[in-house]
Amino acid sequence: MNYAGRFNSFIFKGQNVFDAIEAYKKMKGITHLEFNYPEHIAGYDLQELKEAMKPLRVNGLAVRWRKDFLDGDLTNPDEGLRTRAIQMAKDATDVCRELGGTVVTLWLENDGFDYPFQMDYAKCWNQVVEAVREIADYAPDIRISIEYKPFEERDFAMIDSTGMTMYLISEVDRENVGCTLDFCHMLMKHDNPSYGLALAAQKNKLFGLHMNDGYGRKDSGLIFGSVSFAQSAEFIYYLEACGYDGVVFFDTFPIREESKAECQANIDAFELIKSKVEKIGVEKIQKIVSEHSGISAQKLILDMLR
Repeated sequence: MNYAGRFNSFIFKGQNVFDAIEAYKKMKGITHLEFNYPEHIAGYDLQELKEAMKPLRVNGLAVRWRKDFLDGDLTNPDEGLRTRAIQMAKDATDVCRELGGTVVTLWLENDGFDYPFQMDYAKCWNQVVEAVREIADYAPDIRISIEYKPFEERDFAMIDSTGMTMYLISEVDRENVGCTLDFCHMLMKHDNPSYGLALAAQKNKLFGLHMNDGYGRKDSGLIFGSVSFAQSAEFIYYLEACGYDGVVFFDTFPIREESKAECQANIDAFELIKSKVEKIGVEKIQKIVSEHSGISAQKLILDMLR
């Protein structure tokens, strides 16, 4: 399995991008890097980054529209800012390609609303569709991956669920547009993570994963498998069943934990749960799933804990 960690786990504690790269190079299991754009790229020479990260590879970049875009990213009422937001995503695809990556992730953090009567829903929906289509057409060789989050930074996000994400992907109608599923975001929405995974994988639109855990009330960013063992195991089963061969990115927040140890804890948890699934086997689990039995499902979970 290919694994990547979160740069801000180190940067928020005073280290720079090169410090984080060195830490990841010394970590057991890390194979890839994922940058936020432009915050992890601005001010750095791309060739220096490429040299520093060897032998690790870049999976992709995630676009971050920050304070200038509080009124919207792809739906900003200021047409100049909206154009700038789209251009940032296009620029991210160029940098991604230069660094050897293949995926640009779009989390539309400011595209949403807080009050009734604050947004022309149909107009803004069309703006998102048109913008994502424009970005995808600009870089047909790069996968454009939509990451949903039900709330935060807005009280209501426009793209707030697996279903809405798949609807957007269908509306955009481009081969290189898919989705990134964040486990904690799915818990926040009260989506069952594996349900969304199965639907996205069935359409060959699963372009990325953000693995973490939480209680569903906020974006907790806890260590993978620390709270939701059964759902984590089911998620890994569906990854195995669909033959996912992409990168597993750990989007967790070591606020009080030491960054390197916390990332390693994610890898160790994923590997251990994965080994439990593989020991029982995909075919046997599939037979249990086909029984539609809560008792059989619970016995399977207990077998994994032995």
